[in-house]
Amino acid sequence: MSHLSSGRLNVSHIKLMAKHELLDQLDKLQGTKAIVWDPELIGRFGLVADYQLLKEHQVLQMFELRAGRLTDNCAAKHVVYIVKSRLELMDTIADNIFNEVDNKKRPTSGGGGGGSKDYHIVFVPRRSILCERKLQVLGVYGNFTTIDDYWTDLFALDSDVLSMEWDNSFGDVYVDNDYNCIYHAAKAIMTVQTIYGVIPKVYGIGKSAKLVFDLITRMRKELASNEPSITPQIDAILLIDRSVDLLTPMMQQSTYEGLLDEIYGISHSTIKVPPEKFVQQNNATGGDDQQPSDQSASSSRIDQPTEAKHFHLNSSEELFARLRDLSFKSVGPTLRTSAKALSQQFDERHNARTVREIRQFVDKLPALQLARKSQSNHTSMAELVKEVVDKESFYETLHTEQQFVNCLETDKSNPYIEDCISKMDPLDKVLRLICVQSFCNNGLKPKILDFYKREILQTYGYRHLLTFNTLEKVGLIRLNSGFAAKTYNVLRKTLKLTTQETTTGSTATTGSSSSSSTNGVEQQDISYIYNGYAPLSVRLAQYLEHPGWRAIPDALKLLPEPIIEETQQIAVGLRKRRNSGASIQTVGGGDGGDDKLIAVFFLGGCTYSEISGLRFLSQKHGFNADFIIITTNIINGTTFLKSLCSQTFTAAAGKQTDR
Repeated sequence: MSHLSSGRLNVSHIKLMAKHELLDQLDKLQGTKAIVWDPELIGRFGLVADYQLLKEHQVLQMFELRAGRLTDNCAAKHVVYIVKSRLELMDTIADNIFNEVDNKKRPTSGGGGGGSKDYHIVFVPRRSILCERKLQVLGVYGNFTTIDDYWTDLFALDSDVLSMEWDNSFGDVYVDNDYNCIYHAAKAIMTVQTIYGVIPKVYGIGKSAKLVFDLITRMRKELASNEPSITPQIDAILLIDRSVDLLTPMMQQSTYEGLLDEIYGISHSTIKVPPEKFVQQNNATGGDDQQPSDQSASSSRIDQPTEAKHFHLNSSEELFARLRDLSFKSVGPTLRTSAKALSQQFDERHNARTVREIRQFVDKLPALQLARKSQSNHTSMAELVKEVVDKESFYETLHTEQQFVNCLETDKSNPYIEDCISKMDPLDKVLRLICVQSFCNNGLKPKILDFYKREILQTYGYRHLLTFNTLEKVGLIRLNSGFAAKTYNVLRKTLKLTTQETTTGSTATTGSSSSSSTNGVEQQDISYIYNGYAPLSVRLAQYLEHPGWRAIPDALKLLPEPIIEETQQIAVGLRKRRNSGASIQTVGGGDGGDDKLIAVFFLGGCTYSEISGLRFLSQKHGFNADFIIITTNIINGTTFLKSLCSQTFTAAAGKQTDR
């Protein structure tokens, strides 16, 4: 947990709070316990506590929630269900209870068995009257000794990243009109203010940002004089509604961490990748006593693992902290430099002459071995990514995106999109390109949209008419009204969203020849994180700090309203000694003193590349602010689309497997 306390803000307090909340729930129950987890919560709580810690609090067994009887040998006195507040899960829980009750009635159990059990439910994030009523209807409500909730709203993913881990946060608001996540986002900010002090300046843009701020204001009034007296550690917070920038998640990321998420998916800071490359690495570094015999060949075949490899990705790993925000073109050279430096450190053992020098090397050996393992793992992961990046289809996708974001060929049907449909490429890939074209053209002409719809419905199935309805409802696909100005083109020029130096052709390589051309852009501007496109969300954060939003009034008028600029009142004695004439012109006012700390809260999810862009700004010379990123969840284009259209995508996946 030491890496969580290494940033400008000590976010380890967030993890400790979440851990204590969980352990308090368990310690209320005297005796042994078995936990039954909602499958969607397992990864989230892995960020809070491990099994060893739970064992210290008398947790004997853990199960995944499923229909039927949980197990034949549950020896715990208390069975604790930790589940989301979802009605469909109540049926599964009731099925568990009925199976357990039926088993107790059987004479073969010998009367005593494991003794009577007490059942408990902990709802995440809060109790649901509907769920409790459903348990009553199912006839199992009386079987539960206690019903409680787990109120923690934030989880620390890294030293500068906090997440609510709220799946489908954007779809809840804009598709289902469910504003629960907005309420909990406000609660999350109140938690941050409880620990780190009231945030003096609040900026925001978009409908969700306004709703969150209104809730914060009401919650502060309810607290009245009970607010903790803490000097603010955060100077300002920027609330960004995802609907303000729907283009960025649809674009193909180009940072190392972003590509890992796009290709394999990173869930709760954990990635699952195919094992083949790691087997080769292990064989290559396995030792000198390999025997060229039939036995060794057969054992090599037997040792081929079939299960995916799991890795935790965060700044506690020094090499990953250096790699994650790089353009993928720079990863190869960085890995080579790191391998060379590591080799030189291992070679120091040959120069150790005295007992003291040998002892010093032995003391460093565990860290060196850990570094070598990390080097091997990330070399393998980079090779896996390179296999995808080197494909012609990947280059064609990037090339098409670059045409769109530079406002080229956006007003007619795109040949590459047509080819993808005819080849039945993954539907999310096709829809992402259509969404990018729609955004960059300020909507699609009716004739073009009808053509895309017809082709997709005939190729992928008519159920995707619902998919299009959803995408149109949230604004990812729009009709061009014909007379409106090209909003995106104005934003592109005003906020410098694209760079003139963009070269899509070199993106598909990772060698040193291409890295030199990338580093020029990478060292100057955030546009490297999306192959020459600078995310609108990150540009807004950049302009907020300097020169201020008043310098871009024309651009702000084109974005979804409202625009928020508010000051939260705090006691005079708690204010920082800094120029208090702060306004939307510049965050926090004056110069001098330490860099400002700005929290950027993405309402509806953010991508890893957006996080990389904010980190890049913090490290940029002359930029006087650091960022702490808070988000409802981490997304990429594919997960974003699937969360919005989960039913139609699930049905499509089922049909694919049937084939």
